[in-house]
Amino acid sequence: MADAQPRESAMTDPVDVLVVGGGINGAGIARDLAGRGLSVTLCEQGDLASATSQWSSKMIHGGLRYLEHGALGLVRKSLIEREGLLRSAPHLIRPLRLILPHDPGLRPAWMMRIGLFLYDHLAPQHLLPASQALDLRTHPAGQALQPRFTQGFAYSDGCVDDARLVLANALDAHERGARILTRTHCESAHPDRSGWQARLQHADGRVTKLFARSIVNAAGPWADRLLGGTLGQTSTRRLRLVQGSHIVVPRLFAHDDGYLLQNPDGRVLFALPFQRDYTLLGTTDVEFTGDPAQAAITPAEIDYLCRNANRWLRTALTPAHVCWSYAGVRPLLDDEAGNPAEVTRDYRLETGGKDAAPLLTAWGGKLTTFRRLAEEAADLVCRRLDRGGNAWTRDAVLPGGDLLVPGQAVGDPAGARRLLEEAVVRACPGQPPAWVERVCAAYGSRIWQWLAREGRNALGTELAPGLHEAELAHQIEREWARCAEDVLWRRTKLGLGCNAAHVDAVERWITGHLARTAPDPPPGER
Repeated sequence: MADAQPRESAMTDPVDVLVVGGGINGAGIARDLAGRGLSVTLCEQGDLASATSQWSSKMIHGGLRYLEHGALGLVRKSLIEREGLLRSAPHLIRPLRLILPHDPGLRPAWMMRIGLFLYDHLAPQHLLPASQALDLRTHPAGQALQPRFTQGFAYSDGCVDDARLVLANALDAHERGARILTRTHCESAHPDRSGWQARLQHADGRVTKLFARSIVNAAGPWADRLLGGTLGQTSTRRLRLVQGSHIVVPRLFAHDDGYLLQNPDGRVLFALPFQRDYTLLGTTDVEFTGDPAQAAITPAEIDYLCRNANRWLRTALTPAHVCWSYAGVRPLLDDEAGNPAEVTRDYRLETGGKDAAPLLTAWGGKLTTFRRLAEEAADLVCRRLDRGGNAWTRDAVLPGGDLLVPGQAVGDPAGARRLLEEAVVRACPGQPPAWVERVCAAYGSRIWQWLAREGRNALGTELAPGLHEAELAHQIEREWARCAEDVLWRRTKLGLGCNAAHVDAVERWITGHLARTAPDPPPGER
């Protein structure tokens, strides 16, 4: 019997832009373009943020160590974006104080002081305190360090829920008219005299034919493969794939500051508070070849992270302490640096294609500068399509981020979050503080889309520790969640506290909910 042919359909209306890639750059570009009035379709072969964007160090930062490589322009750009993102998503991005202990055998103290002075002054900052010298013999942060480290510094950056930052951009894009297609592979795209004829393969076997006036290649570590293979184009740029791995261990210190620890090889190690009960340690820089989807931490990387943490911390770590680990492939722009740690974290935007079928490829980049990259990309696309539309995202708030007083030049994000948490406690008395903190951080002001103000009974059954039916239904119906992994490891990190029975319960509930709500299409296809 012959195989059944895939169901084919054609999107009746052409779109201005097809964005390929649902990581932070693709979601940010789709959001910016949709906000300028262009018609946009974004396709992502997996879930949103299911590749590089969810495997970051969970930081919004200027990149203090980049100063050693002379990347002042990148650091300044990152610091400016850091300030803006703290305003636009105060629920997802929080100030983080980092402790930098001094080891006289590594960088001299005067060099560290100069670096921190530059970090404080390369760009204006109003939401974060400046750096300062510390006496670690008396400062609480010194208690987690070995006694021989008596002096150090403190400086400011931000921590972020990286996967939900991607989601917030996709939500904003969708609400501004973009079509978001997850689990949809761009199978082919061919230029013609007036644009691109694209063929999109959905996970359920459906095939959609789409006409787009232009394409944006935001495929991250797959960008060169998409360009040279699917799109049939050439480029003078080349990606350098570098694997960065992290480990999560039981919490190593009681305070809420993080640490930046220097390694003898010239790299640095972050030790950051994570999900209340854990500490996140990373990262590595290892050359990577192969399929980025198959990236996995190696025993050598785990040993590297434990060994370098043990140079500084009182608690001696071994691989047995690791509760969870992850590895992601960074798509860095190859600048021919010999050491992977020295490869630029900046980005380049390359235009291509024919005049009638324009193409834009985003090479490289980092989480902190996604908004700036998206703005510059949108400028180039609008120019190629001869479309208007002014830049608008610099002062715009991401969904859930409208916690501060409108028009206030310098707000109080911590105070705004506290007021939200108090409102949630009143709505759901008796819920654990960890739950209140998590849901407020995840949804911000959007929490009332699924959390009934009249009482905790509306939460429904608790299917896994901290996860109730009301929240799960919201993630399916409004946030493109389709399986337990989407929920437990991207839209939340509740997987850290789940066993196999919890995962199975969540998976079965999702399957049942999708069956009950069929044949309604997922968000973005309505």
